[in-house]
Amino acid sequence: MSVRILALVGSVRAGSHNRQLAEAAVKLAPAGTEVQLFEGLAEIPFYNEDIDVEGGVPAAAVRLREAAAAADALLLFTPEYNGTIPAVLKNAIDWLSRPYGAGAVSGKPVAVAGTALGQYGGVWAHDDTRKAVGIAGGKVVEDVKLSIPGSSNRFGSTHPADDAEVAAQLVEIVTRLQGEAGGAVAA
Repeated sequence: MSVRILALVGSVRAGSHNRQLAEAAVKLAPAGTEVQLFEGLAEIPFYNEDIDVEGGVPAAAVRLREAAAAADALLLFTPEYNGTIPAVLKNAIDWLSRPYGAGAVSGKPVAVAGTALGQYGGVWAHDDTRKAVGIAGGKVVEDVKLSIPGSSNRFGSTHPADDAEVAAQLVEIVTRLQGEAGGAVAA
């Protein structure tokens, strides 16, 4: 059985290096694994319990929940905005956390990776993302980490899929998530 990993990208910028990392994960996924890049995080309204009711959930949020429910694991790519997680990714996690205790991310393996302009590659945002998705019910794979510093220089003229070191690290992350999800799928 193929393992399905849903990739969410915390940057909606057209030339986002984090989106390029996600595209590389899609391209480099090993046999037996499909990485699906979710499109449309920017279309999802901010989480509000008043609209998270039967018949009132916005279509974009329903699509996100359905994609996450169909996935065996999640791979979150995030830059760092002002030292923390971008609002669009935090909002996605909030939607996926509901209904409380039974959200679409509940019990699923989740890893966090990304790149940022600064010298630490977005580690604060990555830590905050792990914290938020863990509280939301995801099974965070804590020892799977990829924080690439200097994104503008590193990926200014090279796509991450063409950077041998980054490509190898992405394959390692996807393979690890495949293993984590494979156990959940077989159970």
